[in-house]
Amino acid sequence: MLWLVALVGVAVVYLAARFSRFRRWAEPILSVAVAIALLSAFIVWISDRSERKAPAPEPVATEPVTPAAENIALTDMTFEQSQPERSFRLRGTVTNNGATPLEYFRLAVTLEDCPEDSCTKIGDDTALLLSRVPVGQARPFETFLTFPSREGVSLTTPKWTYQVLEVRGAASK
Repeated sequence: MLWLVALVGVAVVYLAARFSRFRRWAEPILSVAVAIALLSAFIVWISDRSERKAPAPEPVATEPVTPAAENIALTDMTFEQSQPERSFRLRGTVTNNGATPLEYFRLAVTLEDCPEDSCTKIGDDTALLLSRVPVGQARPFETFLTFPSREGVSLTTPKWTYQVLEVRGAASK
């Protein structure tokens, strides 16, 4: 519509410049064309604004699904030393034995050095593992852990203990 008004305006200006008898009609024609354009723009603005005022549907709050830590099984756990010296790569497999799909879980790991059955705690680290596992299935996972480093002291007999702190699942669809 706007292009049509612009085309009429250009045609009126051309005709007014070309023919002297047409000049006295140019101003009223251009005024009417501008008025129509402004009215059209106002109508479009009002209709667009009324569409935006429609209230958006309220989101439905649902309780997060929290499966129990007993419903997941961690197997094939391996700890490999990485760089720097007290950084370790943790690999394993998580199996979802629960009734809801698994989204993620939080794993707390404690590292101890146990030469000659005398254990010294090195440190703790917690990892958030995003692992989407459907009910009754298993998926591999991998993460990195970092523990405090002491200059010149290396691990002789590392001992690992781990615990699942938090498990979060997704609502079934």
